[in-house]
Amino acid sequence: MASNVLITKKAREKLVKARAGAIALPPIVGMAFGDGGCDADGSVIAPEEDQSELRHELYRKEIDGYTFIEDTVCRYECTLIESELANEYISEIGLYDEDGDLVCMKSFKRKGKDDDLQMTYILDDVF
Repeated sequence: MASNVLITKKAREKLVKARAGAIALPPIVGMAFGDGGCDADGSVIAPEEDQSELRHELYRKEIDGYTFIEDTVCRYECTLIESELANEYISEIGLYDEDGDLVCMKSFKRKGKDDDLQMTYILDDVF
């Protein structure tokens, strides 16, 4: 897995408890967007092991849907319409579950979001 993608500790805790039958695993329902994925020089900052939230979250939105692209890979998609995060620079995203907990985070180079464009973000959950 790339160093700029992380399955959160909270997600791993929920997975191990669900496998034991102690809890039901809440489904992924949305994507969080932020602008804290890069430092002042524009270099990507990888998420850290104990991180439970984006460095600077700007917005949350329900996912458009998901597709199983392989037996062990689920692809989640979320589209920002023209008015959502207009004129912002997005550099981190995360998937959140029904409990509101971030379960996966990814940081990347800043992407500008113009106010006359839709942008679709894709994040693969790989096992």
